[in-house]
Amino acid sequence: MNKETLEDLEQWGEDVIFGRAKGFRAALMRCVLRWFSWLYRAGVLLRLRMFRMGFKEQAYLGTTVISIGNITVGGTGKTPVVELFSKTLRDRGRKVAILSRGYKSKKLDEPQKWQRRATGELVSEEEMPKVVSAGKGLELDVKYAGDEPYMLAKNLDEVAVVVDKDRVKGGKFAIEELESDILLLDDGMQFLKIAHTIDVVLVDSNAPFGTGSILPRGTLREPPKNLCRADYIFITKCYHAGNTELIKTIRKHNQVAEIIECTHGPKHLENVFTGETLPLEFLDGKFVAAISGIAVPESFEEKLTDLGANVLFHRTYADHHSFSQKDVDRFMRRCVRRDADIIVTTEKDAVRFPKPEEMDVEVYFLRIEVDILSGVEVWENLVDRVCMPKKPVDPLLLYEKAI
Repeated sequence: MNKETLEDLEQWGEDVIFGRAKGFRAALMRCVLRWFSWLYRAGVLLRLRMFRMGFKEQAYLGTTVISIGNITVGGTGKTPVVELFSKTLRDRGRKVAILSRGYKSKKLDEPQKWQRRATGELVSEEEMPKVVSAGKGLELDVKYAGDEPYMLAKNLDEVAVVVDKDRVKGGKFAIEELESDILLLDDGMQFLKIAHTIDVVLVDSNAPFGTGSILPRGTLREPPKNLCRADYIFITKCYHAGNTELIKTIRKHNQVAEIIECTHGPKHLENVFTGETLPLEFLDGKFVAAISGIAVPESFEEKLTDLGANVLFHRTYADHHSFSQKDVDRFMRRCVRRDADIIVTTEKDAVRFPKPEEMDVEVYFLRIEVDILSGVEVWENLVDRVCMPKKPVDPLLLYEKAI
């Protein structure tokens, strides 16, 4: 089965789960997937219980570990929140490292070479994760880094980005070799092999519990009751503060977590290939061709419409789709035929977007950033909690405690 067929099958699977696919085949597949959901749910709960009872071991890395994750698959706006945490903690003087699994990233052709800080010896291949950035610029191409880690490394100076499926290995490397004193566990709620100091869980205000069903029938990774593990809950993509009904629902599962409401607001347009920026007002009245490979393409199209754009058409692909030259050239020809004023994609897609052979229509991405609508004091207290220097322990007290 070739790559295109596999991606078409993946796209159809997403359409089945999200309810976009219609007809008998799709309905039958949803029935089959529902049975597998019960097995998946049982496996998730068993795994959590094994960690809780100590049958599965957790690594304690000796530094602050902030997990930023969700109970649904994709679409909660996690990457901009990770970026917000990284920038804020960096600006407060902490040495931040982001640990990512690098979803759909390719294996390196040759391992990176890294000399140990303490001895000058080379780090062995078994201990060496992929270093997308050590805080001083990009060190890997997007195909080896993965789109989200690459985007974060590109946007964040003085923040390390480390990729490995074994994030215990990545965390140890970040502490020992990059001198990181705070680890941000990207998409970390389900990664329990590292002990979390703080659990931040994101809930999309538009679809708090995804499609309402557990994987693979739906988009829930865990039952909603597992929100009880969160220390802080960010309600994302809000149009306004005061989501009272949603907060009431969340409180049924977690009565003590601090709640912050935020919006993922567009800031400007940026040319994918030249870096030129345009104000958002440029979209008003323009005929736009949209292209994306994200979990919830509807939210992207909605943002463009809200900004006054006339969306001629929107070509969607499976999440994390790797755009080929054929994809972009075919799309460009369609844009020319439809007389589009501008092509707009997402920032995550922009890092995977090859330059079209004929640049007949300019290609821009929509830059998105997080703004806190309510819970500013909670956010500031969280940052203070993380950044507050630890008081030195009096050796005499330790001695007295020992005797």
